[in-house]
Amino acid sequence: MIRIEGLEAVMHRVQELNIRFGIEQRTYNKQNAVQEASSKTFAQELQEAKEAKGTSYIPKNKDSVSTGDSDTNTILAAMAKRYQVDPRLAAAVAQVESNGRQEAVSSAGAIGVMQLMPGTAQSLGVDPYDKQQNIEGGVKYLRQLLDTFGGDVAKAVAAYNAGPQAVKNYNGIPPYGETQNYVNKVLDIYR
Repeated sequence: MIRIEGLEAVMHRVQELNIRFGIEQRTYNKQNAVQEASSKTFAQELQEAKEAKGTSYIPKNKDSVSTGDSDTNTILAAMAKRYQVDPRLAAAVAQVESNGRQEAVSSAGAIGVMQLMPGTAQSLGVDPYDKQQNIEGGVKYLRQLLDTFGGDVAKAVAAYNAGPQAVKNYNGIPPYGETQNYVNKVLDIYR
């Protein structure tokens, strides 16, 4: 169990989760006064883009992926092909995990586009700080989870977030709010 000390650490984690799940962001000053964030959340921007274009953020074409960064998209597509994972699924996971950003690091220590924990990255034989290896490790791990759960995308995505043992223990998506929200967000983008 991770021990979080201090209000600033807690507020940082709350803000991180808000960003990750597209919840309205709020910032807190040192007097604990709530200030509305000046920028739109990712979920708001995504919804506006969908409405403006009349299409989904991740194209429905099985060979097309989009996270907003062509280099990331190219790597995602190549790794999805290598590990026989639907590129739209790989892109959806990358989008929800980090908004496609290699510089993303969570307070729990998850790193990069695919938000790999150091131990997971090590077990996959990749350097999580290298963008290409990070994406390769994440897609390879997603393939392993799809195989573990008989191709059940929802269970594989839940396991990517909560760990495979939690999915096995509950014989499905664990009753954790964070995991349920995560699965819904990934599947909404993917489908």
